[in-house]
Amino acid sequence: MNRPKLAIVLVAGALALAGCQTAGPKENVGTLGGAVVGGLIGSQIGDGTGQLLATGIGVAAGAMIGREIGASLDRADRAAMAQANQQALSAPVGQEITWNNPDSGNYGTVKTVRDGRSSAGAYCREYQQDVWVNGELQRAYGTACQQPDGSWQIVGS
Repeated sequence: MNRPKLAIVLVAGALALAGCQTAGPKENVGTLGGAVVGGLIGSQIGDGTGQLLATGIGVAAGAMIGREIGASLDRADRAAMAQANQQALSAPVGQEITWNNPDSGNYGTVKTVRDGRSSAGAYCREYQQDVWVNGELQRAYGTACQQPDGSWQIVGS
């Protein structure tokens, strides 16, 4: 998998994991998730000391952005988004599934854009997720593979 695609998968994975989080303040979850994703994205840039600098900047920027998103998505947002994700993974490729939370005003869409098999033979689907938080679009891409029990797991490679 190429580096930009890996970074996008990692972003989507962090969003999904943050969406599953039920304990602890939203801001802390968002800050931690954003810092991890930002650091991973930054680590894909350059080499040597330039790569270390990019990683540090990525951690800081990701933490700030993640904190804002975490503060904005409440438990109902995350539950609605998780349900839409599960529906989209089982829907026909290209079918857009929407979710919204009238209490917060946040909403989003998710759709699978391609399916296929992993190198290990698992059935996988790539998806695109758009989330509007306080009127601002946040976009993520990812890949999920179906597990033997029928559930879906976000994969990083």
